[in-house]
Amino acid sequence: MATTTGARDADIARAAAAIADPSRARVLTALLEGRALPASVLATEAGVSASTVSGHLAKLLEAGVVRVERHGRHRYYRLTGPAVGEALEALARIAPPLPVTSLRQSSHAHALRRARTCYDHVAGALGVALLAALLERGVLEGGDGRFHPEAAEGDRLSAPGNDTTYRLTEPGRAALAAFGVDADGLVAGRRPLIRYCVDWTEQRHHLAGALGAALTDRLFALDWIRRGGRRRVVHLTDAGRTGLERTFGVVLDN
Repeated sequence: MATTTGARDADIARAAAAIADPSRARVLTALLEGRALPASVLATEAGVSASTVSGHLAKLLEAGVVRVERHGRHRYYRLTGPAVGEALEALARIAPPLPVTSLRQSSHAHALRRARTCYDHVAGALGVALLAALLERGVLEGGDGRFHPEAAEGDRLSAPGNDTTYRLTEPGRAALAAFGVDADGLVAGRRPLIRYCVDWTEQRHHLAGALGAALTDRLFALDWIRRGGRRRVVHLTDAGRTGLERTFGVVLDN
């Protein structure tokens, strides 16, 4: 695998040290939803006291992987950006699974595989099915939505992939506009329009970047997907199942 100048110059050990604690890892996993959360919620997610989570958050802030937002007297924490979420998804692909010791844990794991948020875009079976449908319908072109490790020398594990270039087609631009997503407006932003992650549960690509986030926002706005009761879980509604099939040809197994 080729090593970029940026990778050689980056203090990888410092970032890794910030993550290499079970409690801090649970804090970061909770923040993968993309929403800002107060320390009290993060303490519950991590299974530690409020004073203990404050120390963990200080280390994560120092490492630059989370940031704090102040609303009046209240402080909320979120990941510093999509790159952190993508890096965590990458680690999830190579990390051993946590032991499942209850039916509740098993149900949560199954729900995450079906549909979840990967920072600000959909992932899991729903995410990869959406990208596959966009390619099949000609909204996007380039690549087949599958992970080919033997040919992906520049493809870091689940971080934004480099071995495949996906492009928005002109018919796709029109189709997205009809769906309520302004691709031209997204291009004008600072974030790359189209990126992808190698999904850690499906071993296939799901759509990321500004377009992945905008499509996810639109799905929430239409009530085609809803946040589940457990962290990161997303539920596809009946209207969403019908709408995604009619609009983009997305078909998911029951």
